[in-house]
Amino acid sequence: MNRSPARRPLASRNTIWAARLSGRLARAGASPNGISIFGMGLALVAGAAFWAAGGIGGAETAGAGRVLLLLLGAAATQGRLLCNLLDGMVAIEAGRKAPDGQFWNEFPDRISDALILVGLALGAGLPALGWAVAAAAFLTAYLRELGVNCGLPADFSGPMAKPHRMAAVTAAALLSVPAPLAGWRNEVIEAALWIILAGTIITALRRAIRLVRQLRQRGRR
Repeated sequence: MNRSPARRPLASRNTIWAARLSGRLARAGASPNGISIFGMGLALVAGAAFWAAGGIGGAETAGAGRVLLLLLGAAATQGRLLCNLLDGMVAIEAGRKAPDGQFWNEFPDRISDALILVGLALGAGLPALGWAVAAAAFLTAYLRELGVNCGLPADFSGPMAKPHRMAAVTAAALLSVPAPLAGWRNEVIEAALWIILAGTIITALRRAIRLVRQLRQRGRR
């Protein structure tokens, strides 16, 4: 969702398929804001699917239903990332930037992060861990925007930036499909959430240190 001058470096942005798809969307009249909102809807689907896969209200979901929900959650998570790519391409490459684009550039991302991460944690019966991961994700975004507001380049550094978090979520969902064969259920998801939390905290600390260092270097000039 990169409609600002500082855009997350993505190799997929330079692929032929992405250029063709964004071009078709632009010609069909799709707006960047609409794509952003659709991506947020996919995040809602992903979070709900992950939650339902773990069982809601104490009733466990098992068998084919659980598998389908995990696969749906993984697919919707990747769909959310695809929307994040395409909304910026339609806005910039297709020249369809909107006056309120900056709001839709950031707001749906924060909601989407919370929906997916908390939904995954609720399915594993770990709501507190989910909210902790979501809060850490918010902090990384805040530090990036704080740097931009201070006149510095946007910092998209990891090791657990948004694409990495979503890759970890997707991997956890897919690996959880065969987990019952080993007598496991939510162990893979719990491990993934702890890894995401640790990596996101490291990311926030790294961005904070880089921000302070850059401000001090600018002050010496």
